[in-house]
Amino acid sequence: MAGREGFSTGACAAAAAKAAAMAGLGLASGPQVEIPLPGGGRAILPVAWSRATPWGGAAAVIKDAGDDPDITQGAEVRVQLRWTGDAEVRFEAGRGVGTVTLPGLQIPVGEPAINPGPRRMMAAALGEVTRRGAVLRVAIPGGLELAARTFNPRLGVRGGLSILGSTGRVRPFSLQAVRDTIACALDVARAAGWADVALAPGHIGERAARSRFPLGSTQVVEVANEWGPALDGAAARGFHSLLLAGHPGKLAKLALGHWDTHSARSPSPVPGVAELVRAVTGQAAEPATTVEGLLLALAPGVRTAVGARLARAIREAAQARSGRPCAVALCGMDGLVWAVDGEGTPWA
Repeated sequence: MAGREGFSTGACAAAAAKAAAMAGLGLASGPQVEIPLPGGGRAILPVAWSRATPWGGAAAVIKDAGDDPDITQGAEVRVQLRWTGDAEVRFEAGRGVGTVTLPGLQIPVGEPAINPGPRRMMAAALGEVTRRGAVLRVAIPGGLELAARTFNPRLGVRGGLSILGSTGRVRPFSLQAVRDTIACALDVARAAGWADVALAPGHIGERAARSRFPLGSTQVVEVANEWGPALDGAAARGFHSLLLAGHPGKLAKLALGHWDTHSARSPSPVPGVAELVRAVTGQAAEPATTVEGLLLALAPGVRTAVGARLARAIREAAQARSGRPCAVALCGMDGLVWAVDGEGTPWA
């Protein structure tokens, strides 16, 4: 059964901008406003509050992400509108909305982190009320604290959240937001001048990579379970070589041809790694429910040999997918590196 769709922060900002303009012009918006969406069609969003101000108007919309586990669910998206003497629509970052500080994103450095899609939505919604120019200042109370739990600090967005949404709608449990974030992080790494990039599923893999290799602040991209889009995106951007760093329970799936490593969408790699143990040792592996458990049951020297063979198999699969020289660093849950395979790369 499909989950309930919601609205992006960009759609919320557009609805708040329209309600603020109506309040500033003395027009009653009522408890909700209707806005145009980029792909055609329209949406109706409830307005939390709106009022006229001496310089224009202000309004707020509460973010409803539907059934998507969005970090901004329930956040208040505010827009303060200030009339200007021309016909332009300009944007400012209010409290809780970030500012771009690194090149490579869709918005230039120094600009508020309001993406092009939301900017167009806001301008279109405003244009349904008036042709007057305005400055739209977008704020999300509590956004600075929420942003610390997102990729924004890594992407060079400082001071708060980004206003996102190319369609205005949020599909429940969509992976597109993760993939879009990976693409942005790759863009930032390329714009920073890195010829090589490291990919890690999360903090443990990143910590292992940084403990072993000198890496720049924007040179590591967190990919979660989305290894296919990450490898394809890195290749498309022309990175010379790739380092894959992480726990063997995740990365072993790549050697088996599974590029989405989420446990609900890919099989356990334990049987495949057990076969590798048999190939290296000539004996059956001890029963285990996890790859780490399987490897920890081996004698240290055998574990090293199996780890090296596993790292090579992962490297070969990643190279075949990306067409780029790859290296692999496998680590335990403690972040300590077990094995590295990186022939022909800076990570050797």
